[in-house]
Amino acid sequence: MLDLRLLLRGAHGRCVLMELDSSVLCGCSDFFAAMAPREDAAGAGGKRLEVDGVENLDAFCAAVELMYNPDPIGCLAAAGVSRAIDVLEVCSSIMFSKGIKSCLTYIEAVPWNENEEEKLKNLFARFTFDEAMSQDILARLRPHNWKSSDDLTIQLIQSVTGSTSTVARKDMQSLVNGLLSKSSVYQKDSSGLNKESLYQICYSCLESLVDLFEEAREPTDYTGQILVVRGSKPLIERVSRQTENLSWLLDILVNNDIAEEFVELWAKQDRLIRMHEQASAMVRYELSRISAAVFIALGKGKVQCRGNVRSLVFRGWFSTMLLDFGWLQRCPKGLDLRSLEENLGRGILTLPLRQQQCLFEEWFQFYSTKGAECPNLIRAFQVWWRRSFVRSSVEPQR
Repeated sequence: MLDLRLLLRGAHGRCVLMELDSSVLCGCSDFFAAMAPREDAAGAGGKRLEVDGVENLDAFCAAVELMYNPDPIGCLAAAGVSRAIDVLEVCSSIMFSKGIKSCLTYIEAVPWNENEEEKLKNLFARFTFDEAMSQDILARLRPHNWKSSDDLTIQLIQSVTGSTSTVARKDMQSLVNGLLSKSSVYQKDSSGLNKESLYQICYSCLESLVDLFEEAREPTDYTGQILVVRGSKPLIERVSRQTENLSWLLDILVNNDIAEEFVELWAKQDRLIRMHEQASAMVRYELSRISAAVFIALGKGKVQCRGNVRSLVFRGWFSTMLLDFGWLQRCPKGLDLRSLEENLGRGILTLPLRQQQCLFEEWFQFYSTKGAECPNLIRAFQVWWRRSFVRSSVEPQR
């Protein structure tokens, strides 16, 4: 029985006229039940209600139509989540309890995109809903603070370094890098990664790497190939995984301005340096991949270490880099060799002139015999030469 005309006036001048059954409208909504309908001048004895200043006319109409729909959930599903949130707001404002329940039931049961989630958060900040009906939605909106995002990130990093699948490890590294990026939408008021926990992962990877090089010193078969323990992956693959882990961890440390300790840690790996001399070239060059990451970070000035630490890391790992550069050229695995050459030279130029001379003399001898299989440090060599022999040096004060 259409005995009521409902006139809705939008905030921007638009109007909608709806012909409705007044008993259903007032029976569903306490807001309309409290309004006193007046006689409709345009109709024969009909009733008329007017609502002014409606912000969202379409959502208001949808909320009213929901009162007459035998399948409210299906109606909301056809409209989508964003419209359902708008309808929920109207249902709450006109005190339409069944409509509120239908909207909450539908919204909780479906996925939301990020815009819809923000819209819901804004709505729940302005309106209070029955706890029993809204608790499932609130459980999705309010995070449980049983662990911080930084603690979980450390767990993710640990999982990545323990992964034995190359493809999965690459995907997870990209995911974590995105989470840690300073420009990422996922970074918000982060207090920073736990340095101690992160370095514990570094120590674990280093210990594994040392163990693998100890294994590489074990007897080989008659073909000269390193024996593989049954059920395990080839030694070369396991070494590559740990060097990749350490290079990736160094990137994270550099980006969080906590990499100085790693450089010192790498500089003091005397056992690995000794084992490098005894290992097969196809295994040992993986160590120079880590050294390359360290040299690049130093050359770019992203890590500010004390002078004695810089001297120590070059004293220990520069010669191995000269030996392995040819292998790095053949198997770069994403390493930017031009950046390595440039920053290796720049890093040397931060050392005392006497040490610079020793390193450049060693490089010159190596370059004269190996040529293209040796890093090109000519530009840095020229800078050192001018500083040492062309420009006047600083004389000590007497």
